[in-house]
Amino acid sequence: MRDDGTLDDQYGLDGSADRSDDTPSTVQSTASSAATTPRGFLRTRFNALMNPLAARPGRTKMAVATGAVCCLGLVGGFSQIGARAAGDTPSPAVSAEAAQRAAVDAASRDLDRESTAPAATPSAATPSATPSATAKPKPKAKPTPRRIVPVAGLDQTQMNNAKKIVQAGREMGVPRRGLVIAVATAMQESTLLNYASGVLPESQNYPHQAIGWDHDSVGLFQQRPSSGWGTVEELMDPEYATQAFLSALEEIPGWQDLPLSVAAQAVQVSAFPDAYAQHEWRANAVVKEILG
Repeated sequence: MRDDGTLDDQYGLDGSADRSDDTPSTVQSTASSAATTPRGFLRTRFNALMNPLAARPGRTKMAVATGAVCCLGLVGGFSQIGARAAGDTPSPAVSAEAAQRAAVDAASRDLDRESTAPAATPSAATPSATPSATAKPKPKAKPTPRRIVPVAGLDQTQMNNAKKIVQAGREMGVPRRGLVIAVATAMQESTLLNYASGVLPESQNYPHQAIGWDHDSVGLFQQRPSSGWGTVEELMDPEYATQAFLSALEEIPGWQDLPLSVAAQAVQVSAFPDAYAQHEWRANAVVKEILG
């Protein structure tokens, strides 16, 4: 309650809570004196309702300043619009930068934009096309050994022994002339049969096709272990016996140019040196059949 007897309304427009300290004392005194009369009181309340800013000088200053700032902003905005309408265009540098930003921004949102990732190159280890199925190479068929037909009056056992002589000579690299001499010599010595000896019972422990009694002579070439040709086991092997004969033949100088009987006798030292010559033509036919 004030001294003039009027209650303070803290929610009113002129209450003590809204009173400004910036109000001059003269205005306060005038308002106080005017409020002492009923008419003055009513006029004061009416003026406060109609012009609340006038009743609060301190707030009037703030409102005026705020309005001025707003007006300046509006004026600046209208001035820019007017400048654009008058043909004022932005500088080229600003336009280029804006266009560049716009292009980048558009590309970042474009679903169909071109990818900047490097194009994938096919690896050399990766095949361009995967075959549906890898064909396995067919195994090569083993050649069927040619059947050697007996010739020159020989049977199959004799022909098989002649074949062993020719194969052993070819492994040694002996020419054809040496093969013919070896086959003709075996025809004379054993009729192309692998002989064991009745004198050497040991020889009968190895594969054989006949048994002879000519001292300790064994095998296709009737070679004697006692003469240093080899052991009984070795001489009963057709391959070893052939290699032993041909090795001795190759040690004879010019053996290829000698008559068949002379070359064979130089190796065998037989009691019948001329007997080998009779088998030369048959030996040629057999070697020809085996070599094909």
